[in-house]
Amino acid sequence: MTANFNPQAAAEQARAAYRNMTAQFGLAGLDTAIPEGVRSVAEKSVAQTREAFNRSKDALDASVTTFERTFDAAGQGALAFNRKVIDIAQRNLLSVFDLAKSVAGAKNLGEIVELQTAYWQTQFNALTAQVEEVRALSTKVTSAAVEPIKAHVTNGMEDLRKAN
Repeated sequence: MTANFNPQAAAEQARAAYRNMTAQFGLAGLDTAIPEGVRSVAEKSVAQTREAFNRSKDALDASVTTFERTFDAAGQGALAFNRKVIDIAQRNLLSVFDLAKSVAGAKNLGEIVELQTAYWQTQFNALTAQVEEVRALSTKVTSAAVEPIKAHVTNGMEDLRKAN
């Protein structure tokens, strides 16, 4: 099928079909120039569309940067939070070992009860302080993670005010 294909003959047939169609519909000699007003509108539309695209692209880039900063802060905060929890667990475990050592050295049941009572009073105060440590760290981590978003929103609002 392709062995008989002649590109020159096909091109001539296409030209003949075009001439036939333009003659048939009276398009021969038709002025195909685009009016200046139409070109001007088209050029302005293209320029405005490009400008809108650039603004959108800049806004998208700023949003991506904001999310990167937020995720970085959240990751660092999670790391700090995990380290704090591990530190608290280690302190609590060490205090249990200290209690066990003291109890093992006790001479009588009264001394054991006294050691345990002192331990639980101390441990209750320590747990209260540890809860406060975790709360303070959680507040700090949350603020650090939200700060890039707050700054982005604030900048966006300022840009809107300037634009209007």
